[in-house]
Amino acid sequence: MTLTEDPAVEQAVARLADEFQARLRPQVIGTVVRTCRQDLSGVPATALPELVERLARERLLSVA
Repeated sequence: MTLTEDPAVEQAVARLADEFQARLRPQVIGTVVRTCRQDLSGVPATALPELVERLARERLLSVA
């Protein structure tokens, strides 16, 4: 499975795109989420959806 097919990535991108659409382009949001997923590669799969979204939100807030 690639990062673009990862449900944790897809779901986080969708939710964060809704949240940050007025401030950031969708491409930026997708890039940040995919980078966060890579950074969390050693995390157990059950924790990934929440942790990916939390980390991505923090990073997006710092650039928005």
